[in-house]
Amino acid sequence: MFSTWINDPTVLLAGVVLAAVQFVAALPWLWAIDPKGFKAASSSPMAFLYVLLGLLVAGVGIATFLGYKGDATVLAWNGRYIYGAVLHLQLIFAVFLLLPQVLIMVWPKGGVVAFAAFRESCRQPMFWLITGAAAIAIWISITIPYFTFGDDYKMMKQIGFDIVMLSATLFGVLAASMSISEEIEGRTAVTLMSKPVNRRQFLLGKFFGILMACLVMSLLLSWTLTDALRAMREFDPINNTADPADPLGTAEKVVDPLTFQAQRTVVPPFRAAVPSALGKAVATGAGLRFSDALAHSFGVALGFGQVMILVAVASALATRVTFVVNLVLCLMLYFLGHLAPVVVQVTQQAQGGGVGVRLIGFLGQLFDALLPSLESFNMGRAIIRESPLDLWQFGVYVLTVTGYSLIYTVIALLGGLLLFEDRDLA
Repeated sequence: MFSTWINDPTVLLAGVVLAAVQFVAALPWLWAIDPKGFKAASSSPMAFLYVLLGLLVAGVGIATFLGYKGDATVLAWNGRYIYGAVLHLQLIFAVFLLLPQVLIMVWPKGGVVAFAAFRESCRQPMFWLITGAAAIAIWISITIPYFTFGDDYKMMKQIGFDIVMLSATLFGVLAASMSISEEIEGRTAVTLMSKPVNRRQFLLGKFFGILMACLVMSLLLSWTLTDALRAMREFDPINNTADPADPLGTAEKVVDPLTFQAQRTVVPPFRAAVPSALGKAVATGAGLRFSDALAHSFGVALGFGQVMILVAVASALATRVTFVVNLVLCLMLYFLGHLAPVVVQVTQQAQGGGVGVRLIGFLGQLFDALLPSLESFNMGRAIIRESPLDLWQFGVYVLTVTGYSLIYTVIALLGGLLLFEDRDLA
């Protein structure tokens, strides 16, 4: 196993490349642990020498592992479920660490409020309790018999995306309702207003901080969902035949067309970046992991639009109403936003309905016009369908719906600013 990379230097180069990728992904962690030390090391020639030496040692270790395993199938499995999973998690935590800092650079005063709200939200036991409960629920959903005659995977996928969306929504609404209203009622907001922070910066900062925490929760749960969906295929191999090992191959049955299409885009660059056949096997596995992550990110982004709207509404209402009233109103908005389009469709199909049907149809059309159509954020229509859905067309749809959610978010926040403008804080 030692002679493999000695006889073939490209194996050692592959190990160095794989180690370098992990090191670059870990840079935000190193900066967060010791910002001053990181800044000093970045300008020190000796630090660069130590980094190169460390990468060489790590590359030798990885190259030795590649030579020890030797089998492309085993290396692809390790690349997918170990190397790729760790790299995926590192990138999520990089977002966790860098996003607040970017916001502070763009918007100094409000960004500080957002960072404080973000840090407070992530430190709450409720954040990790909801995240852990949702992760357990995703894994339990693998074992549920759905009795769908071959479509259990689709049902489990639908439930998984719903869990991700509902968990982030629940935490965001609770955090916004409690944090903003408690600071106003407890007169903590008065202290902030005595500093060079106005009401607009306070409310929007709180909203963005809580929304960033919801984003981190969604990303962590999507990381869990990626593994759970793959485990579902192993749990039910009869109905869920695996996609072909070759990303560029063909198959009579593709379980998940979205992830299969993503493989054809993501895997080739991964393979091209790493030399040697053994290194390419690990890169293929990592590419398959990120293919799943890319396809699932569209579904997470679709549900996150709904999270954004409800957190904005909860933040706006928290400037005037108590926690319990805020929670009830957000719950009503959630149900009416999902129900109104269905009521409109049903009443339109009901021919010759009486006065009651017409009244219900009128109310449905009224709510459908005034409230956000939350049913547009449902992932079910992209999963449970007869013909395969094109991944990139679905991405365009997600962008369109995200723009729709931004419009309602801005409207809700403007309403919140108007409500907060003349609120007595003394």
